[in-house]
Amino acid sequence: MHRRHFLLSAGALAASFVSLGASTAWAANAAEDFVSGNIQTGFDILNDRSADPLQRRERFASFLVGLTDVKRTALFMLGRYAQSAPQPDIDDYAAAYQDYAMAIYQTYFALYSGQSLRVISSRERAPGDFVVTSNMTGPGAVAMEIDFRVRTDGATPLLVDIGVAGVWLALAQRDEFLSVIAQNNGDIKALTAHLRARRLP
Repeated sequence: MHRRHFLLSAGALAASFVSLGASTAWAANAAEDFVSGNIQTGFDILNDRSADPLQRRERFASFLVGLTDVKRTALFMLGRYAQSAPQPDIDDYAAAYQDYAMAIYQTYFALYSGQSLRVISSRERAPGDFVVTSNMTGPGAVAMEIDFRVRTDGATPLLVDIGVAGVWLALAQRDEFLSVIAQNNGDIKALTAHLRARRLP
C-alpha cells in the first residue's frame, strides 16, 4: 500500500521540479548534494513537531516554491495543449496544479515521517544530466532504492524526475494529464476540475 502511494505521490513530486537548463556547468557531486540536501530538508520541515501543522505547511510550501518553477512545470504537463488553450484557462489550471501539487507533496513527505535518504552513487546520462541513486531508510522500514534525475547545466541543479523500480514518474503523470485532456476533446478545464477533485484537504 505504501509502495503504491509512493509511486503516485512521487510522480507529482518529480513533475514539480521539471525545468529547462541554462549555461553554467556543475559537477556530479552537486547533483548528489542537491538530492541529499533538498529532499531531506522537506522531511525535516514536515517532521518538525515544534511547529503546528499550519506553520509546517506554510514553511513547506515556501520551501517548494523557492525551489521550483511551478508554472513552467504546469505547462510542461499540458504538452501540445499549452499552445492552443485560452490564457484564462491556462492560468486557472496552473493555480489548480499548484494547489494539487502542494497537497500531494505534504502527504508524500508525511507518509515517510522519520525516514531519510542516503545517496549511494551517481552517473552521467548526458552532459549535465545525472542519475543519482539513493536508499530511503528509517525505523521499521524496508530500504527502498530510488533514482533521482538531476540537471546540473543551469544556474542551480534541478530535479527532473524520480525513478522507482525502473519507472520514471514525471512522464507517467504527464501521460495521465494528457489522457484526461484528450478524453475531453482537448479542453484543459476538464483537467483543472480533475486536479481540484483529487486535491487533498
